[in-house]
Amino acid sequence: MPRFYVPQAFAVGETVMLPENVCRHVQVLRLRAGDEVELFDGRGVCARAVLADIGRKQVAATVLAVSAQSRESPLEVVLVQAVSAAERMDFTLQKSTELGVSRIVPVLTERATVRLQGERAEKKVQRWQEIVVAACEQCGRNQVPEVAPLGSLAQAFAALPEEGLRLLMSPHRAGRLADLPPPKRVVLLVGPEGGLSEKEEKLALQHGFQAVLLGRRILRTETASLAALAAMQTLWGDF
Repeated sequence: MPRFYVPQAFAVGETVMLPENVCRHVQVLRLRAGDEVELFDGRGVCARAVLADIGRKQVAATVLAVSAQSRESPLEVVLVQAVSAAERMDFTLQKSTELGVSRIVPVLTERATVRLQGERAEKKVQRWQEIVVAACEQCGRNQVPEVAPLGSLAQAFAALPEEGLRLLMSPHRAGRLADLPPPKRVVLLVGPEGGLSEKEEKLALQHGFQAVLLGRRILRTETASLAALAAMQTLWGDF
């Protein structure tokens, strides 16, 4: 059954006018009046609905049933991800959402190959949020992770929750995930293609991060994020 993100409350029997982007998706899928779809509000509530009317620019759906269904992991993970080249960053956001990350904080770092600021940065964050929404539609999540505004490492550290384990992907003085006590919340910091600078790693350590390494091989930035998330879900989450 097709799933669509519709950020509003649902009530049985009401008619919902679907957002413009969802209308386009309905048309691309060539759905027809009478087809059933699933809507979710991004906060854990979903609704089974039937398409009632499909026009060129508007689509209406009638809500048949409403339920609260959590498909979230018991492990809360905030991913602080250094911005990488377009396809790699898009891939990382999409797959980290599928792997259960609860929030994504993109950061600009010294060795990043991408430079964004002002309106370009705002548009890019908006695009990243759309990628996260699409990943939730595909994987069945009813809660949509937030993509935070783009900023520096220092800004990201200042806004992090005080509680939880803070992990830095780094080969320097690194430990193993399996040797750590099981946490309920993790903040995972992953650097760009060229890695974090010595100054940036020192700043992370000053903010309570500890280095971890996945095996003896050097992983690309998009591989490191996803491998770490999968390993943490296996050790402490719902895998």
